[in-house]
Amino acid sequence: MDEPTGRAKGGVARAESLSKKQRKDIATKAAVARWSDDIRQAVYGSDDHPLKIGDIEIPCYVLENEQRVLSLGGMVRALGMSIGSAAGRQGDRLYQFATGKNILPFASSDLISRMENPIRFRAPTGGSVATGYEAEILTDICDAVLAAREAGSLRADQMHIAKQCEILVRGFARVGIIALVDEATGFQRNRTATALARILEAFIAKELQRYVQTFPPDFYEQIFRLRGMEYPRDTVQRPRYFGILTNDIIYDRLAPGVLEELNKVNPKDETGRRRHKNFQWLTRNAGYPKLREHLGAVIATMKLSNDWYDFKAKLDKHYPHLGKPTQFSFEYAKEEEADTGKGL
Repeated sequence: MDEPTGRAKGGVARAESLSKKQRKDIATKAAVARWSDDIRQAVYGSDDHPLKIGDIEIPCYVLENEQRVLSLGGMVRALGMSIGSAAGRQGDRLYQFATGKNILPFASSDLISRMENPIRFRAPTGGSVATGYEAEILTDICDAVLAAREAGSLRADQMHIAKQCEILVRGFARVGIIALVDEATGFQRNRTATALARILEAFIAKELQRYVQTFPPDFYEQIFRLRGMEYPRDTVQRPRYFGILTNDIIYDRLAPGVLEELNKVNPKDETGRRRHKNFQWLTRNAGYPKLREHLGAVIATMKLSNDWYDFKAKLDKHYPHLGKPTQFSFEYAKEEEADTGKGL
């Protein structure tokens, strides 16, 4: 194989530095804290309404503290792994896989730390105690597995797990894992003010970030093309209603409440314009990366579309508004008349 680079190179170096005793010490330390008597209560979710990604189904729940949880058995099956006989516990099977010599070098210390304490809970309908992990852990495991495959670290009998991880990662890219769990459990329709506040805290920065070129020329060129307009190459000025379009197809689809909060922290001045770009108010660790990810997906969708209506249909299908009704295309004409004094 080619010489590993980036994260894969670092993973190989870490693999070589970990002795068998060190890996055993990690597992022993985790075993002390893994199975506590702390049993939490799920308030949303059931086995009848699993998280669905293609043909993969994973039971998912929202706990009373609004923590999103995936069942361990569902995660093990989603990865195409056998349950194994590790003390009869599926959680041990997944943990042992993540801390095995083929995967551990590519797993962050934060991931391993979080996996040391599985979540024990009861479903809303009662029954026996179930075990799970916070939802984001599945995405982190997938990242580690794919990095291990890139470095040539996986065994032949583990390659099918990497294929499952590819399927899962593609599903997560369409809609955030948190939104998927909320939709499957019904929690999205009953989201509390506290839950919304936590999302906004993660996405909206407390102070203005420095300007970085974010929206590429491709984005605006595709808007002109899809709306049947000639793309001006001698100016960077855009029709003002492009701001309305951008809010709808970009900012209003990042997470619930984000656009409304951006309008508050970055209001229009007396001329009707904003002093700063909205993306300058997104957090660097969550909001801005999500914007770049979604922007790339939108531009790709634009290039695959014939006109604006075709594009909007594809966008609404694959990247819908979260918790809001879809805006019909004819509504844009009304907005443009209000903003420019004329129709399309």
